[in-house]
Amino acid sequence: EEEYKYWKAPPPVFTSEHLERCLSEYEEAHAITVPSQFAKRSFLEHGIASERVFVCPYGVDLSEFRPAIKGDSVFRVIFVGEASIRKGIGYLLRAVEPLVKKRKCELWLVGSIDPGARHILDQYRDSFEYKGIFPKGELWRIYSQATVMVLASVEEGLALVQAQAMACGVPVIATTNTGAKDLFTDGVEGFIVPIRSPEDIREKLEWMIANPALRRQMAEAALERVKNLGGWSRYGEQMVSIYREVASLLQRPCARDREE
Repeated sequence: EEEYKYWKAPPPVFTSEHLERCLSEYEEAHAITVPSQFAKRSFLEHGIASERVFVCPYGVDLSEFRPAIKGDSVFRVIFVGEASIRKGIGYLLRAVEPLVKKRKCELWLVGSIDPGARHILDQYRDSFEYKGIFPKGELWRIYSQATVMVLASVEEGLALVQAQAMACGVPVIATTNTGAKDLFTDGVEGFIVPIRSPEDIREKLEWMIANPALRRQMAEAALERVKNLGGWSRYGEQMVSIYREVASLLQRPCARDREE
């Protein structure tokens, strides 16, 4: 609601019935699985016991996302996903606008556009090229034409596009609120920046522009790191392990049951 007010857009609708249903599901559950430590912290901050929240990061299909030869030498920033206020599209556009004007880089937006954010895109219409929506099977070719992917989200559990970009040999600049810390190390495979800070994003982009050799090392490190993350099979194995752990805990009699 803060973000929508800041960007002068109609606030998102959260019905009391929907909220009550979600809260009752959390209360009923013996365990809650989340894809990142950031998401887990959001539950802990609202009083959910740590032992009830399990982290299982998403995987990436390395046969589907892989590097391809970049067709030019343009320093290209890419954003993949819904261009929305929640995903910080306004902060991204603010960050790159001065660089685009100086012809230091260009920006591609790939994905759908949230109607609530269209007025922001209109304001920065000269700062990006909208590429539209691509089938998942073709995204690896688009990622591979980028120099860096930037995700300025204000809030996400774990953005899949980060691992997808890394699997294509593209380093990532992402905010702390994207689950980035579960995928890569700040300063090694990319950069992790505060939310709502186009200045920090611009600073990291300028560093990459000025240090092409070190940037290429980041790209290589990103590809190597994502290989170690494992694919969706590993995600499934981890989730099964969590189910077994929870089932095991449920089978143990609690202290109250022993007293009775």
